[in-house]
Amino acid sequence: MERDLFGEEHLLFRETVREFMAREVVPHHAQWEKDGIVPREVWKKAGELGMFGFSVPEEHGGAGVRDFRFNAVIVEEIMRHGASGLGFSLHNDVMAPYVVDLTNDEQKQRWLPGFVSGELITAIAMSEPGAGSDLQGIRTTAARDGDHYVLNGQKTFITNGINADLVVVVAKTDPEAGARGITLVVVERGMEGFGRGRNLDKVGMKAQDTAELFFDNVRVPVANRLGPKDGEGFFQLMGNLPQERLSIAVAAVAAAEAVLEETIEYCKTRQAFGRSIGSFQNTRFVLAELATETEVARHYVDKCIVALNAGRLTAVDAAKAKWWTTELQTKVIDRCLQLHGGYGYMTEYPVAKAWLDSRVQTIYGGTTEIMKEIIGRSFGF
Repeated sequence: MERDLFGEEHLLFRETVREFMAREVVPHHAQWEKDGIVPREVWKKAGELGMFGFSVPEEHGGAGVRDFRFNAVIVEEIMRHGASGLGFSLHNDVMAPYVVDLTNDEQKQRWLPGFVSGELITAIAMSEPGAGSDLQGIRTTAARDGDHYVLNGQKTFITNGINADLVVVVAKTDPEAGARGITLVVVERGMEGFGRGRNLDKVGMKAQDTAELFFDNVRVPVANRLGPKDGEGFFQLMGNLPQERLSIAVAAVAAAEAVLEETIEYCKTRQAFGRSIGSFQNTRFVLAELATETEVARHYVDKCIVALNAGRLTAVDAAKAKWWTTELQTKVIDRCLQLHGGYGYMTEYPVAKAWLDSRVQTIYGGTTEIMKEIIGRSFGF
């Protein structure tokens, strides 16, 4: 079915992103996988092309446009090029609502120009060694001391953790207040007591820096708090999670589409028993199933993007998109790898890398099980 989500401006922007990927990313990504990190210069080059902070007001260097279709273009092109090391979606899709919508005028002046230019790379620190999906279980604390918070704790699995200049840290300012005792504070590179641990060795997404972060009596100015008062952090997080989960769903479908397209071409040329493996009924049936499910998922996700732009995307709809598409992604890529036979297990084949990269999709941003719980609770049980 014809896809009608994008206008002419989005198609032109896609060409810009595609050229950037071919020139600045694809030739170097294999080396970044070995290095375990993407150079900061790449972020600056993307910033020069206007790839960051679409919703940032023009007076702070952004486009002043709230249209998630531009975000989706970037995510789709990253996935279609297998460039899983780029933490752009975390910066654009997850962090932008925090630094654009929750900041005051002074914070905007300090942070937004660098956010748009790629000179200030962002991260959000939620997960801890003993707390993942249960945000109320975090132990990191921010005790008020005059005009500062004294921040203590540890975070893990932090995307952009090594490169990040600004880290939104989820901390307890009132450990006895439950969800109403959580506050978001921004830690900046160079603050005394802020340390970075290992660049974690993951199953996939090898080029993306994912780190442990440590906070040892870090004095964070109250001027770095997001929001006008303490205790709003949990609700700020809940309000922004639907967009984060939609971003993951966009990536999931784009990855499935890319691997499926490559696999169809492979099945046309790979020979077995004197004919192409695509000529066998089992191969055709597998591909027909995967193509149908992927296209159905694509149209649901596109509908969610329209809803987000209109301010109507619910937490339940985002949860449906997130769990269904990520589970589908792992299924599609696994079946496609099987069709590649032994070659699918070789890492020089794109399907192998996609298989490794995809496994985390059903975990971060809220596991499949958490997504089903969100949906199930909506029934009023």
